[in-house]
Amino acid sequence: MTSIAGKLARQNERAEGMGTNKNAVKFCNQDYSTLKTQCLQKGRLFEDDTFPAGSSSLGFNILGPNSSETQGVVWKRPKELCKNPCFIDNGATRTDICQGQLGDCWLMAAIASLTLDQEILARVVPPGQSFQENYAGIFHFQFWQFGDWIDVVIDDKLPTRNGKLVFVHSSQGSEFWSALLEKAYAKLNGCYEALSGGSATEGFEDFTGGISEKYELKNAPSYLFKVIQRALQLGSLLACAIEARSSNEREAITPLKLVKGHAYSLTAAEEVHYQGKTVELVRLRNPWGNVEWTGPWSDSSGEWNRILPEEKAKLVNVAEDGEFWMAFSDFLQSFATLEICNLTPDTLTSDKLSYWNHYQFSGQWKVGSTAGGCLNFPATFCSNPQYAIKLEDVDDDPFDGEDRCTLLVGLMQKDGRKQKKLGIELNYIGFTIFKVPPEFKGRTDVHLGQEVLLRNSPVARNGSFINAREACTRFHLPPGEYIIIPSTFDANMQGSFLLRVFTEKQAIASQVAATISVNVKEPKLLQSHTDPDFKTLFNQTAGNKSEVSVFQLIQVLNNILSRRSKIKTAGFSLNTCRDIVSLLDKDGNGKLNLEELHVLWQKIQKYLEVFQSVDTDNSGTMSTHEMREALAKAGFQVNNAVLQAIVSRYAGPDFSINFDSFVSCLIRLEMLYKMFTALDGKKTGKIELDMLKWFCLALH
Repeated sequence: MTSIAGKLARQNERAEGMGTNKNAVKFCNQDYSTLKTQCLQKGRLFEDDTFPAGSSSLGFNILGPNSSETQGVVWKRPKELCKNPCFIDNGATRTDICQGQLGDCWLMAAIASLTLDQEILARVVPPGQSFQENYAGIFHFQFWQFGDWIDVVIDDKLPTRNGKLVFVHSSQGSEFWSALLEKAYAKLNGCYEALSGGSATEGFEDFTGGISEKYELKNAPSYLFKVIQRALQLGSLLACAIEARSSNEREAITPLKLVKGHAYSLTAAEEVHYQGKTVELVRLRNPWGNVEWTGPWSDSSGEWNRILPEEKAKLVNVAEDGEFWMAFSDFLQSFATLEICNLTPDTLTSDKLSYWNHYQFSGQWKVGSTAGGCLNFPATFCSNPQYAIKLEDVDDDPFDGEDRCTLLVGLMQKDGRKQKKLGIELNYIGFTIFKVPPEFKGRTDVHLGQEVLLRNSPVARNGSFINAREACTRFHLPPGEYIIIPSTFDANMQGSFLLRVFTEKQAIASQVAATISVNVKEPKLLQSHTDPDFKTLFNQTAGNKSEVSVFQLIQVLNNILSRRSKIKTAGFSLNTCRDIVSLLDKDGNGKLNLEELHVLWQKIQKYLEVFQSVDTDNSGTMSTHEMREALAKAGFQVNNAVLQAIVSRYAGPDFSINFDSFVSCLIRLEMLYKMFTALDGKKTGKIELDMLKWFCLALH
């Protein structure tokens, strides 16, 4: 119950603006300003006990405590490494970042692209930090994580060996913002080793909150150069890589000085006039800070002497800084992938830019309720969370010339890097898009089931399910209403996710959430209509009294239930019978008379019919995935959140529900509904409780 309360509290915090860049969530509940003030008042340097300067912060395997890779590592502050350390010296630039011994070139490429926009950089690297003014050995950075901005506090102790930084460092050796940024990101993900291996798009997204798409360059669309130019004009971040076919090829250098299996930043795309033709060029940067392309249009190639002087002056900067130009045609032949991070409207503030429209939803795949798997599992697929989007206006200037609506859909699973040290692998994830049937247009309060979705074919999907942090695809769909269903490949795979949708034109997007409603008709029975056999059983149990207690009720119900051989049951529990008495006891004496008990039996008879209609295989139990349908037949419409709570409370270890658990659930739902409606006298859909009322209701 406390975990549910925590989730509800976090929802309230988000509704009040918590998690934005201006009001970031405090990682580990550490407040930078408070901690810094305390250190300055006490005259001591900050030491971060949540990410200590020791082996646990380095890693768990290759960088584990007993690894040779960590031998001789000493944690030192910048003032122990050089005489006059700087946080940022003459502005943060792409040349400030040099990769260390950690395999996180993907992160270096993302940091390098980040420096191209000082406004975006300031969101991640809050200004005003220094080794001179009010220095207290404490710094902080902000990262986007799964829908929220997180403020991460660190001390400035950095891993060194022989007096030099082990991981990222600046080319000058006296500038430390990039090394401290890497440390904060390592803390966010659990340790330095968690950063090894990845895609530059992950860093792009965590620095901007944007959404990334990936192009396989061997199948590049004809308009890709225009896509790149538009992306750069919109402030997007771009990265590319050359395929490494084996581990031996990783970071191998080609004859023309390109590095395989290595992430590069793409920082510009221009056209020049060369020998009477227009040539498309792209500018790339190697995060190593050196090792540059030596082919056509490289720094010292002769092509630059055959273009207009003003074009050359605009583009050429000859230096061994890791940055170089190459023809777009050579780029397509040499590189394997291109990744583009499209930024959210709140990231870009220039009035000269057009923006994507942005929608995001957090969700969960819960085993037994909402983890339905892909279409290969038709019995459970429709249990997955569902999201509706309405597209009305077509694009102004579509690349392919068709009147369609462009949208980017990204499905991201959470906390993959943190789970590395636990040996937990990422799920295979993907999503499927259906056209909304005409009879359900405009409805986002009905969870669509098998009878609706499975009679239609999907109109789009992301392609193959992948075990990556995010699956993202660009679509061009006709105007209309659609349902997006995110899922894991296999059914019953646990996970949390973030679904994001970017559209060129304004759209309407929302989670499909069934309205919680109860439609239970009370049996109206007179004592004269009571079944004689039932009356006999009541009298035998009650003896010379006219009512039965909760303990006697257990005997009555289990006696009757034992005669139903096709129903698997462990018998009604004491708690269930107490809920029954609370629901049906009209005079409040904690007992049931014959009429009240007969009303109960009529309810149970109805619930038995529902149970047997859902138990199609006559197993005597129902699957938790069938619970939504069973509840609806009994008069209860619930959303995913309520369904997940029901499964957690009433399902067995094999995620089946027996009859007594089913009855117990329905009785409790009806009781909660009646409690709420009794307190909601003005029919506002909200109630207010003081501490006394809350305890009385919760303990009832």
